[in-house]
Order: sequence, then structure tokens, then C-alpha cells
Amino acid sequence: MTKDDIFKILEERILVLDGAMGTMIQRHKLQEADYRGERFKDYPYDLKGNNDLLSLTQAEIIKDIHRAYLAAGADIIETNTFNSTRVSMADYHMEDLVPEINEAAARLAREAADEFTAREPHKPRLVAGSMGPTNKTTSLSPDVNNPGFRAIDFDTLARDYREQAEALIRGGVDILLVETVFDTLNAKAALFALEELFEDLGKEYPIMVSGTITDASGRTLSGQTTEAFLTSLSHVPLMSIGLNCALGADQLRPYVQILDRNSPFPVSAHPNAGLPNAFGEYDQGPEEMKVLLQVYLEQNLLNVVGGCCGTNPEHIQAIAELVKNFEPRKIQHQL
Repeated sequence: MTKDDIFKILEERILVLDGAMGTMIQRHKLQEADYRGERFKDYPYDLKGNNDLLSLTQAEIIKDIHRAYLAAGADIIETNTFNSTRVSMADYHMEDLVPEINEAAARLAREAADEFTAREPHKPRLVAGSMGPTNKTTSLSPDVNNPGFRAIDFDTLARDYREQAEALIRGGVDILLVETVFDTLNAKAALFALEELFEDLGKEYPIMVSGTITDASGRTLSGQTTEAFLTSLSHVPLMSIGLNCALGADQLRPYVQILDRNSPFPVSAHPNAGLPNAFGEYDQGPEEMKVLLQVYLEQNLLNVVGGCCGTNPEHIQAIAELVKNFEPRKIQHQL
């Protein structure tokens, strides 16, 4: 599907993004041997927790998760590549597997999406290549005694993001999603890499960006307000800009309202299923989340909506049923 086709659909209806990958993986209660599979059974480092590796070692589990979200009504599914950059894969000493993991994950999502598009040609399903924030920040020092220190620099991060994006495109994604942005300079490195890559390819792909507000201050971890976050990234013609993670739908709404008032781009939101309880688990059910998100739609805030931590296909099904009754946000503002 072309970029123009995707933008046309975005004008016609609210698109539903899938829910949490990690939440669904946790349901399988996988152990170290499951993560390793046959291929990595003798690997010298622990691999449990490397969810992105499951695209190689437990491909059917990942594909079935995609299918579950598609069956629930998701228009867009995200690849299982949130941590699939060299900087993040270094935790598992798997940097050299980055191209293979990204391409394999994209192909799994592509195959699942194409299955459902073939069944329902009137509702084409899209694949977004998930590009997470990494485990490093270019804006802040991890050493309180050395505020000038940086664990990674812009150029290295941009190279990592380009490598990831190239593999995701080879695997067949429709969209590239720079998500859970806690440091806008990290996102700028991703966008810089994507623009260079598109120029070299002679082809552009839609880009979604989604930031995360870390607490009640309404700022990202690197200290930006929602307005500053938007302004800092508005030099790129985005498919959408939005917010995800950290907060539930109720707490996130004031910041999405800020985007609505100021954004020249379509707006997205995929909040958590409420706030975590004392055990780090999410208790908000599909119906409660649906009620909270209905307020967003009544206020005409959104073009794309889905779920983040704690959400599952039941949440996405409730959201998909809800959006049928509402028109997408109309863009009224230009920078």
C-alpha cells in the first residue's frame, strides 16, 4: 500500500492500533529454554526477557499474537522490534542479529496482516515497524557526578536506527513508528536516519511518532512539555504524532488535548490499561478503558487509537467497536 493510500484511509476513519506485545508474551510463561530455542540452546549468555528474539525462536507465538489483534479489529499491528537496535541488543550480546531479527519480525507481521486483508479487502491491515527509544539517552547523563557525560552520541544512535529501519523495510512494513519517546533528541536521531534512508531509497514511508509523558508534571523524561515535544519534531512531515505508555487514558487525556490544539498532523494515543498496581500489573479492563477513550472521541481528539502496557485483544476489540461511531479528528492548525 502506498503512502498516499494510507493517508487517504486516515482521512476517512479512525484507525485502530494494536495493544501490548509484552503483555501477550507474558501469558505464555516462557522460560529460558523457550527463548533460546534450538538455535541458541548453547548461547553463553542469558536470553530470557529478550522478547524481540522470539521472532526467530518462537515465530508462531509472535504471529498468533498479531493474528489475535487483527481478529480483534486492529487496522495497524506493530512489529515485535521495540528493542531491536544494536544499542539495546547489546544487553544480550546480540548486536549482529539486529538485521535478521527486524526483517524476520516484519515478515511475521506482514504475513499476518496480509491474511486478514485477503479475508476483508475493504479493511486493509497495515504493519508499523516499531522503533523503540533504546536504553540510552542522548540528552541526559547517567552519571550524576559527571553531567556532561553521554552514554551514546547522536551519530551512533542514528546509525543504529537506520540499520533497524532498513531491515524493517526489507521485511515489508508499511509505516515506521518511532515510539515511547522519552528523549526528543533520540527521536530526532531516528527521524534524521529515516529521512536519509528515504532519500537513498528514492521512496518515502509514513512516519508515526509517539512520545511518553513520564509523570504528573506533564513532561518527557528529558524535560520537554507536550508543546515543546511537538514543536521539536514538526520539521518532519509526519503521518501522526501522539502519546503512549506511562499513563492510563484518564491521566493522558490533558496532554492529548494539547496536541489536538496545536498539531498540524493527525494525532494518536495508545495509553496503558490504567496505572500499575502494587505488583506492577494492570487492572483496567476493556470496558473501563472504552469508557475513558470515548471522551477522547467525543472531543474529536484522535485519528489513531490503541493500547500500550496491560492491554490485550479484548481491549482492542472494545476500542474497535467504539471508533465505528465517531469521525476522525479534523486538522485545523498549521505551524
